[in-house]
Amino acid sequence: MKSVCLKITSLISLASRITTGLSLMSVMLASPLAVAQMGKHDALLLHAARVFDGHRMRTNTSVQVVNGKVTQIGPRGSFAPDNAKVIDLGDATILPGFIELHAHLSFQHVPADTVLKHGITTIRDVGGPVHKPYGGNGTLRMLTSGPIITAPGGYPIPLTGEKNIATPVSTEKEARETVRNLIDAGAVVIKIALEPGGEPGAPWSCGHAHVHHHNHAAAGNHAHHAQPNHEPPNHEAANDAHSSHPHPNTGLGTAWPLLAERVVKAIVDEAHVNKRRVTAHIAEVKGAEIAINAGIDEWAHVPCDIIPEPLLKKAVSQGVRIVTTLDTLSKCPGVAHNTRVWREQGGELLYGAEIAHPDVPRGIDAQELMYMMQMGNMETLEVLRAATSKAGEHLGLPLLGTLLPGAPADVIAIKGDPTHNLKNLEYPDLVISGGEIVLNNFPAAF
Repeated sequence: MKSVCLKITSLISLASRITTGLSLMSVMLASPLAVAQMGKHDALLLHAARVFDGHRMRTNTSVQVVNGKVTQIGPRGSFAPDNAKVIDLGDATILPGFIELHAHLSFQHVPADTVLKHGITTIRDVGGPVHKPYGGNGTLRMLTSGPIITAPGGYPIPLTGEKNIATPVSTEKEARETVRNLIDAGAVVIKIALEPGGEPGAPWSCGHAHVHHHNHAAAGNHAHHAQPNHEPPNHEAANDAHSSHPHPNTGLGTAWPLLAERVVKAIVDEAHVNKRRVTAHIAEVKGAEIAINAGIDEWAHVPCDIIPEPLLKKAVSQGVRIVTTLDTLSKCPGVAHNTRVWREQGGELLYGAEIAHPDVPRGIDAQELMYMMQMGNMETLEVLRAATSKAGEHLGLPLLGTLLPGAPADVIAIKGDPTHNLKNLEYPDLVISGGEIVLNNFPAAF
């Protein structure tokens, strides 16, 4: 009997120790300090001389991040001491991570981590493989349009072929089906091409006539390739596409075919029914006319050729927005004129530098920002908004691109004041994606 009692006593003691241990473990797991010591910091407190919150510049301001979200922004003294990881940046500026609205990362195999470490925390890949949105938690947030919808043999097919970059359509039925398929696959926007080619200064126009003739037969063969559930080739649509007209700008070779206006209208209608915008690669007058008449929402570039002021005014009145890509098109004769007139008419410009283009940085492009200021007569804070809060609103994610409470904790920081030297933005010293530190060259303390 004594032996049994001793065993019961031992069991009770063991149970007590287990209960006590579990209680202590619960306390530890609930403790912010314990979480921090386990590896990833769920709470961060950033102090800096300046904070651009996506809308305005603040001084002596701090930003608190908990579980991947901004929870508080305000004067340094307004934060109660806690167990968050503290990073005091000193004479530095905190900003939201930049949003790049015109990129081709996947098609050109540009490393996403390179882009992220150079200040871009969200990109929209417009022309490449389609996939559902992902990232934003220590990785680059990636949104896609999928392949560009174009006319059979139209841009960019003569330059790149079709694989992962272009989808040709001839009829309204094909157009609607293609839009639905892209949206089902994860496209956040639909991109089309209205590009006859040959505009002086445009990077896609180099060797246009030679490349076009070299690929003409292949393009023609594809246009007549039978596809399941698709209508047969529509010869009227081919005529509408102006596929046999002399080049409108150079008079040399043959212009690349354009989508018929009624096909573009079908694309826009189907996209809008499914709550998606349509962006169009436009470079000259004919493409602009089709886009305006069809109700296109966004122009993927400032057009390369001069667009008459009445057309620009009409597009502005329709609420069209333009993604700039001025750095890649700076040699085009019409870009400065179009940008100036667009702004004078009250048009909105959004930041996009066409990452993956060989002549632009694989991250924030300060030259793009400077061109926006010079050609568009924009103030420094205006161009910063165009790359952050305005871009987030345009994507339908109004807190993205800000440091307001509830926003994804996509944060960058640079030493000094970027309004004095925009070039410093290309080399941030701190990059945070969804609350996870990706790069930190500042000293940290607990």
